[in-house]
Amino acid sequence: MPYIEELFGLHGRVAVVTGGTGVLGGALCKALARAGAKVAILGRKRDVAEKLAAQIKSDGGSAMAVVADVLNISELRSARQQIEKQLGAVHILINGAGGNIPVAVVPPDKTFFGMDVQEFKNVFDLNLTGTVITTQVFAEGMAAAKKGVIVNISSVTATRALTRVAGYGAAKAAVNNFTQWLAVELAKKHGEGIRVNAIAPGFYLTAQNKDLLTNPDGSLTERGQLILKATPFGRFGNPEELCGTLLWLCSDASSFVTGVVVHVDGGYNAYGGI
Repeated sequence: MPYIEELFGLHGRVAVVTGGTGVLGGALCKALARAGAKVAILGRKRDVAEKLAAQIKSDGGSAMAVVADVLNISELRSARQQIEKQLGAVHILINGAGGNIPVAVVPPDKTFFGMDVQEFKNVFDLNLTGTVITTQVFAEGMAAAKKGVIVNISSVTATRALTRVAGYGAAKAAVNNFTQWLAVELAKKHGEGIRVNAIAPGFYLTAQNKDLLTNPDGSLTERGQLILKATPFGRFGNPEELCGTLLWLCSDASSFVTGVVVHVDGGYNAYGGI
């Protein structure tokens, strides 16, 4: 096997991707499969997961669809059993499930004092608690084998607060902290074979944010314009542009890397505005 393929390849490894039915998650699933991994697409939309699995298989890859809610531990345990039975022990976990909830946003015509605290909690649970519970279920086998990779999907909002999305930004900041904490916890108690890192995407057009950033005619909204003005590359990212970083973090190429958050944001996090 050529050196680069050996270093970055994932042949024979089993990868679970939560949120795999989303725009970004789907791109990550395809990339893992192309690198040789057997991919379990975990989400709540069976039809979308099965369609993606079929696409991966038609391209020569290995994939299966699994339905589970990341906040339901019994569904996750059942999903793990299904995956291990069909694909084998899990080597890679991508915690990609998450996102914002429209009713948790504080719009310009409202104030923080009218924010629905329950919806704030719901956003926090979806992004942080879902990551924690899923990791407890799937990393248990990694700890026993003393080998595995966990990649959490964070956001640039974790380090540069955005207006409106209070709960989402706070939850992703907590994901960053949890990533660092878990990296240390697992390394010290289960050895250097288990690594935990995170990717912080910048701005990508997805089903969740498209209407917020673009108008029906495809032009940018005011918020979309502000975001691109604050992004040195001056454009939104393409989902495939997350894949190189993902494969690096999942492969032996990053064997001495743990506890880091890698920004893939076109320079957004580095830009001070002047």
